Amino acid sequence: MREIVFDTETTGLDNQTDRIIEIGCIELENQFPTGRSLHLFINPDGRKVHPDALAVHGITDAFLADKPVFADVAEEIAAFFEGAHYVAHNATFDMGFLNSEYRRLGRPPVAADLVIDTLALARRRHPMGPNSLDALCRRYGIDNSHRSKHGALLDAELLTDVYIEMLGGRQAALGLSASTTVEVERSSDDEVVVIGERPTPLPPRVSASDIQAHAALVDRIGAEALWRKSG
Repeated sequence: MREIVFDTETTGLDNQTDRIIEIGCIELENQFPTGRSLHLFINPDGRKVHPDALAVHGITDAFLADKPVFADVAEEIAAFFEGAHYVAHNATFDMGFLNSEYRRLGRPPVAADLVIDTLALARRRHPMGPNSLDALCRRYGIDNSHRSKHGALLDAELLTDVYIEMLGGRQAALGLSASTTVEVERSSDDEVVVIGERPTPLPPRVSASDIQAHAALVDRIGAEALWRKSG
């Protein structure tokens, strides 16, 4: 299954009047990063960056002045997402902005069944929270010390690591290749579960001393020891 983990930065919080000014996307194939990404800064076409938003992401009006408007990059964005599921943290926010941008251009909105909200997934996994991206990075031991401000590509990269961990961990994802049979089930509440063979065996839980003690026990029991019998 192909998925795009993405994040946006915007001029403000109202998707009816505010605009996307940055989008960062990471491509996954069977929950493993392919190495493909998309990162764009976007001119908000006359909309000024709200001071509260500026404090969060640090992207200024002056920096955006020479960047392309959304209409100029819409096709590139749509092509990158083509055939994939959309994965975002608090997806209602990001999808609200993306669909508003598409609507302004007369494009159809993204179908809701293509969207995976990692915040909703995290709330089911960890109902006591907290479930912000920073909190989830701490929970899963993901280094986010370089995240002094929000940035769409950086946040998409961190979310990729978080998402993989929530689905079972990077070690499992590393074994998922084109030759691996993977079945994806989607429950009624859209939680994604990956079912397939474990790519590598788990490390043994029995220590060398446990094995020696068991062998000594078998020797004491003798020929009647169950473990000496086959079949």
